[in-house]
Amino acid sequence: MMILLRELAGLFVDDGALALATLAVVSLAGTLAVLMPDTPLAAGAVLLFGCLAALVSSTCRR
Repeated sequence: MMILLRELAGLFVDDGALALATLAVVSLAGTLAVLMPDTPLAAGAVLLFGCLAALVSSTCRR
């Protein structure tokens, strides 16, 4: 059963570090959007540049 669950998770999450970094960036952007509702572009910028940085970092590690 555990092997089946690992294989199923592997279909969606190939690089665990990239997935965790993306979740951290999304959480940070969401928190920023809640704390600063008058500046939605700040949260959008954190989301854009954070995800790009996570992707570049993951690519360089490979």
